[in-house]
Amino acid sequence: MIKEQIQEDMKTAMRSQEKERLATIRLILSALKQREVDERIVLTDEQILATLDKMVKQRRQSIDEFQKGNRPDLVEKEQAELVIIQKYLPAQLSEQEVKTLIENAIQQSGATSGKDMGKVMGILKPQVQGRTDVSKVSALVKERLG
Repeated sequence: MIKEQIQEDMKTAMRSQEKERLATIRLILSALKQREVDERIVLTDEQILATLDKMVKQRRQSIDEFQKGNRPDLVEKEQAELVIIQKYLPAQLSEQEVKTLIENAIQQSGATSGKDMGKVMGILKPQVQGRTDVSKVSALVKERLG
């Protein structure tokens, strides 16, 4: 479903001659195709979201590095790509929504200590993938179980 939407957007960008948008969409499709070839699978929407989430993280890290290196031209390029990639991710969760999901996962798994973090994250990861930074969720779970 997501992949088809990306392909349709590529056609639209080609027709309207939006070069930057087209380049970013091709970058996305290339990353998805590479993963399919490497793993010899057809990606599910969940796996596509994970790949897009990874691409968002890479762009954010690049933006930080380019800002430190005083390269506003590259910062602008990465920010433009980031906006386009985020379009395909679901709406971001609020901090309160994340905390509610964590509490529900802890209750569902019966977790009582940090040793049970894997169980909680196993429940949470599919729910938050692409909707928030998983490493931040992990830190919150660790703090809560700590």
